[in-house]
Amino acid sequence: MNASTKKTILKISGNSAAKAEDAVAVEKRLRILVNGEEVISLYCTPFMIRELVVGILMTEGIIKGEWCADRMSIEYGDDIVVNINSADAVIPRENRVVTSGCVGGITFVKKIEDEKITDEFSIEAKSLLSIFKEFQLRSDLYRLTGCVHSAAISDGKHIIAFAEDIGRHNAVDKVIGYSVLENIGLAGKLMLASGRLSSEIASKCSRWSIPIVASRTAPTHLAIEIAELRGITLVGFVRGDRLNVYTHPQRVKS
Repeated sequence: MNASTKKTILKISGNSAAKAEDAVAVEKRLRILVNGEEVISLYCTPFMIRELVVGILMTEGIIKGEWCADRMSIEYGDDIVVNINSADAVIPRENRVVTSGCVGGITFVKKIEDEKITDEFSIEAKSLLSIFKEFQLRSDLYRLTGCVHSAAISDGKHIIAFAEDIGRHNAVDKVIGYSVLENIGLAGKLMLASGRLSSEIASKCSRWSIPIVASRTAPTHLAIEIAELRGITLVGFVRGDRLNVYTHPQRVKS
């Protein structure tokens, strides 16, 4: 399924107007079912669906027990419908909340662990700036449509997982899901993100004990509180030759 489509639009510049063909991002409803019962419905960019579903279910702990990602069925139509068979229970509906995501992301009421992340992974500021430039150059769908967010997992030298999506949370869940499926450990890694670092993004990274999270935009005060509590190095405004380190600055070497 294509991530973008072409539409005829009217372009106005100054006193001139002309019809033109423009690329726009495709947005699809994703319905996730467990044993035939719908547990989540959200909107997403229709690729890396398996990774997105694994990222959401594993990060949010939606299924209380074991399940097999290889056995999920995915049907593409007007909606994308994923069904997973599991013998274990599902978190009750009343524990779900709508987040501040661009397309109404969904998260689950969970206690944030207060045990400090002691990962000693660190990176030089110039290396972080360099890997972030590579990260931005990979955003092909954004350059085409101007309409998506991106996220990546890096070891500080290379980008080892990358995803784009109309939702910030979805992009993060996709790279986490990819890492799970490919057995890539998240210790000694950093999360790169294109959008604001909200409490939900900080919480997702906290649940996987990712030691450094960096974005080209700003964190919220609650994201900073979560990062401070959990021992995450939170970095914002990674642009050009500058960046701001909000918490646990020992991991970013100047």
